[in-house]
Amino acid sequence: MLRRLVVVGLVAGGLLAAPAARAGTVAIFYYPWYGTPALNGSWLHWSQNGHTPPGSIYSAFYPADGPYSSSSPKEVNAQMAEIAAAGVNEVIVSWWGRGSPEDQRLRRLVIPAAHRYGLRVAVHLEPYTGRTLASVAADFVYLAGLGVRDVFVYHPADFASADWVPVLAAAPHTLRVFAGTDDVGVAVKGGFDGFYTYDFVTYNGAKFKRLCNEAHRAHILCAPSVGPGYNGVRAGEPPVIKKRRNGATYDHLWAAAIAASPDLVTITSFNEWGEGTQIEPAMPRRGYQSYDGAWGLTGVSADDAYLLRTAYWAARFHAGG
Repeated sequence: MLRRLVVVGLVAGGLLAAPAARAGTVAIFYYPWYGTPALNGSWLHWSQNGHTPPGSIYSAFYPADGPYSSSSPKEVNAQMAEIAAAGVNEVIVSWWGRGSPEDQRLRRLVIPAAHRYGLRVAVHLEPYTGRTLASVAADFVYLAGLGVRDVFVYHPADFASADWVPVLAAAPHTLRVFAGTDDVGVAVKGGFDGFYTYDFVTYNGAKFKRLCNEAHRAHILCAPSVGPGYNGVRAGEPPVIKKRRNGATYDHLWAAAIAASPDLVTITSFNEWGEGTQIEPAMPRRGYQSYDGAWGLTGVSADDAYLLRTAYWAARFHAGG
């Protein structure tokens, strides 16, 4: 827990406090779906694809605190402190429908902890079982009631663009709704307030400027997604790998995003360990990759490398590039 105490101290001392958003918002995708036998009765997600935690987990990397439970108030509080210290303004919580474990953690743990550190809370509306346009319309009302202001809809193409129009027109006026797509026309035709890309492997930095230009001409918001790298092989994902290149991948995407003059920069992700897109601290362990070498950092100093670099890029974005 030492590294987390250090980060919390930096927040309290103002050395890494999130700056006020002047040029836009930095938002990060967050997954509250992890479990341990002690708190949840079994391993959740860490054991995916036949792994046997804590020695063997479904990620190419190993968490600095080991595999944890998203039901732990101490864990969630520490994560929100780290996110705020990295200059992020908004946490986008993976959400799988009303009554789901992720919904319960959103209400009971994430929202209170996020607000404690001055973070806004958004929702990544996932394609949960039974998701329909009618259920999504009800979800919008429910989420607005929780104080959520931004909703990011994953796989909006599950429904025709024209069918989104009445649903979004009837949504609470306090909500901004973003479509997960690299086709700005899909977002415009559906009546969305903006779009985000999420997948930085396919929708890379070379497309950001064109996409933001298209969005702004159509008067909707542009929220391209940056990330450190991708490797989901241990989780059973397709063998597509985007190497981190000691931080160069993250830097390239951030630079491209800022150059595109976006309204928001979204980060994929804080803790999607199964796909290897996380920037949450990781530690060296036999059989796993680490952040060692990122931006010249080695040993324990490298554990927090991606959080520290996020603070650097977030500060640049908030200051106008």
